[in-house]
Amino acid sequence: MKVLTVFGTRPEIIRLSVITRLLARHCEQILVHTGQNYDPNLSDLFLKELEVGPINHHLGIQTSRFGAQAGQILARMDDLMDEIKPDRLLILGDTNSGLSAIVAARKGIPVFHLEAGNRCFDNRVPEEVNRRIIDHSSDILLPYTNRSAENLVREGIRRERIFVVGNPILEVLQTYGPQIAKSNILEKLNLQAREYFLVTMHRAENVDPPERLQALVKGLSELGTVYGKPVIVSVHPRTADRIRKLGANLDTSKLRLEQPFGLFDFVHLEKNALGIVSDSGTVQEEACIFGIPNVTIRDVTERPETLECGSNFLSGSISTRLKTGMELSLASAGRWQAPAEYRCENTSVVVAKIVLGYTHALSIP
Repeated sequence: MKVLTVFGTRPEIIRLSVITRLLARHCEQILVHTGQNYDPNLSDLFLKELEVGPINHHLGIQTSRFGAQAGQILARMDDLMDEIKPDRLLILGDTNSGLSAIVAARKGIPVFHLEAGNRCFDNRVPEEVNRRIIDHSSDILLPYTNRSAENLVREGIRRERIFVVGNPILEVLQTYGPQIAKSNILEKLNLQAREYFLVTMHRAENVDPPERLQALVKGLSELGTVYGKPVIVSVHPRTADRIRKLGANLDTSKLRLEQPFGLFDFVHLEKNALGIVSDSGTVQEEACIFGIPNVTIRDVTERPETLECGSNFLSGSISTRLKTGMELSLASAGRWQAPAEYRCENTSVVVAKIVLGYTHALSIP
């Protein structure tokens, strides 16, 4: 059996790392990197650390414009699927790379979508549109949570095609636990545990509008001043580009801007931070699991379970809400329990069994 697995971003590589290694032992697995977020610090480093590979096909699509990027992905995947003739397509999440599901659906290739059913119910978020397109182009839906499964049912997808498999992130963190523990990133950055804030921000809605990026930088600077702690910012290439363009109009002097970290170093920083500020979906989950106070600089989240358990606070870009959110989060640090779906330790086996063995639902309309 040929299983074609397509990805193009750091979160996809991380979440699929254990699953792809397992599938490789039981089928002919073909890995495709679209190049969607290709950068040596964001892709090559993670592929090497997580031992994902070899990459069989690298599409090299590096444009950031949606129309050009999506068009190239669809065209290249159309040709590639004709060449490979896979028996299955496995995709994860809501990226433009996941739009490969459209091509597979047109060719009658069964599509298995991991992380299906996530919804923030705000179509201004680019990924929200992708989620609906990918889910409704897929044959088998593999949501992390029961809430996500119910989202799919409400949209008219048959329950027979939906399997709740749990979140793969804990299994990934456990698999690479020894390497994470050995990281010396605190020494490299001259940091002490619980004596710094960790920040990531990369989403278009946060870094593209100059006024919003300026508001976030102001709020983060004030956060460091209030608590007297350094603010360590892992700077995504998109964010770095926007900072350069703003130049003197953006005061980042009170922030420590760092090149993107590898997975092991970044998770080590997460586990030892006083608090985290981020717009990342993965970070919301990891902070929840680690018991680290987290403020999400977004107006909505497709992970409402983190709000319900008490591990997350949505601040948007307003500096006063960011400070309020961190104050509340620090006061309740570690008092929550991660949702059951975040505590799954065998998601890779569950997914592999469904992808390789389940065929009944493929004929269900």
